[in-house]
Amino acid sequence: MVIDPYRTRTAALADEHLAINPGTDAALALGLMHVILSMDLEDREYVAACTNGFEELRAHALKPEYSPESVAKATGIDAGVIVRLARAYAAAGRNGSARPAVIRLNYGIQRSENGGTAARAVCMLPLLTGSWKYKGGGLQLSTSGSFPFNEKALQRPELMLASPLGRAARVVNMSQLGQALTSLGDGTDDGPRVKALFVYNSNPAAVAPNQNDVLRGMRRDDLFTVVHEQFFTDTADYADVLLPAPTFLEVKDVQGAYGHLFAQVSNRAIAPLGEARSNVAMFGELGRRMGFDEACFDDREDELIDQALKTENPWFAGITRERLEREGHVPLQMPVDANGDVLPFSTAEWFKTASGRGELLPVPVFAAPTESRAHAAEGAYPLEFLPRKADNYMNSTFANIPLHQRMEARLAGVLEMHATDAAARQIATGDAVEVFNGRGSIMLRALVNAQVSAGVVAARLDWSKLGSDLSGNRANVNALTSETLTDIGGGATFYSTLVEVRKGQDDVR
Repeated sequence: MVIDPYRTRTAALADEHLAINPGTDAALALGLMHVILSMDLEDREYVAACTNGFEELRAHALKPEYSPESVAKATGIDAGVIVRLARAYAAAGRNGSARPAVIRLNYGIQRSENGGTAARAVCMLPLLTGSWKYKGGGLQLSTSGSFPFNEKALQRPELMLASPLGRAARVVNMSQLGQALTSLGDGTDDGPRVKALFVYNSNPAAVAPNQNDVLRGMRRDDLFTVVHEQFFTDTADYADVLLPAPTFLEVKDVQGAYGHLFAQVSNRAIAPLGEARSNVAMFGELGRRMGFDEACFDDREDELIDQALKTENPWFAGITRERLEREGHVPLQMPVDANGDVLPFSTAEWFKTASGRGELLPVPVFAAPTESRAHAAEGAYPLEFLPRKADNYMNSTFANIPLHQRMEARLAGVLEMHATDAAARQIATGDAVEVFNGRGSIMLRALVNAQVSAGVVAARLDWSKLGSDLSGNRANVNALTSETLTDIGGGATFYSTLVEVRKGQDDVR
């Protein structure tokens, strides 16, 4: 079963697609808990051995506001479906069943105003049912946290303390880059204005929220901007100095992974072309040219790989650069049970929390995002907007590659709408439409289909300069997104965005 506001390619292949209203995942998770706990479907033995705060969570989840009927109103998913899903999920893998329950969490859920709470709530479900005990059960977002690289050796925080500041440097959240470049420094407690911007491994002119403020800040005459890039991206157009960067084929690096448990080394296939310099070479040489004499500025890739792997964590036992160079990839030394299986969080020994157990406290509380249908009647923007990532790009990477562009051609510059919303605005497929809110607007072509539910519209992220906006303005979907941060972690809230849509002029290109 796929739970997603958009009918993705994965959803189309599923046995069942539940088109949840954007930003209501926490409500659904609590609704599932309500059914599981009211029917005594939890794994009491596992809960007692491996969790902390169960009684508090139980009392909270059994409140009337998390009944299937109440949750159905928030999520748009029928109450009967919620009950059926909860019962099937709780029973999977238990009582002789050979098919354990596994949740594949992904990144969209976090990109709403209450995304941190939503992710926590979903992660509590396998703690209630004990699905971690079964091979193939549990939950996965990413395995990247399983790789115990020595981050302190790489980041060298002691150098900040040895600087003239004598303290840690100010950190500016890149999800609020527009504010950082336009208004930070105006307040008495802000510190100085941002006077220089060094961009590497990113394309903020395209991917940062509240694009109009980001670009307004990047156009400042008094902002010195350096961009280290492989291509002439949207961001490169705002550079005072543009430096050539190599591709991954031209550098050596060590990697963890998002989806497996092998440490890996990638050797460069060719030497860097032209004047391209890797991040390591560029920042090392920059440090030396600025007069820093610490030995770390002379470190090259091999030295940094050695430092990254130098840790007492037993999961990296026996993993060295030399071994990786011989074998290419080496499995982490994960704990195994009596049968030789790796079963994360199957016992309390796996939990590294303060209590030594899976934490159910504080209990998750559902609150609808400020920009959602729950509050749409309070303003002029009634539609929930999904500024989706393209299927064949990686964020904005590959968006300038002709092969990838051809794969995305059908939905490039397109706004997907439900027939109900299109009819109410006298819009048909192929019409030029303006999508707008108080932060900006973009011009797209309408595509009326069944990929979104009524009340939801969707469009794809692209480079602004590639013409996805029909009016010729250099804007993409992030002209509409806000710099509001998530409730946990300070992430971007791309999927908590309200807009209105109106039919545009036929003379747009």
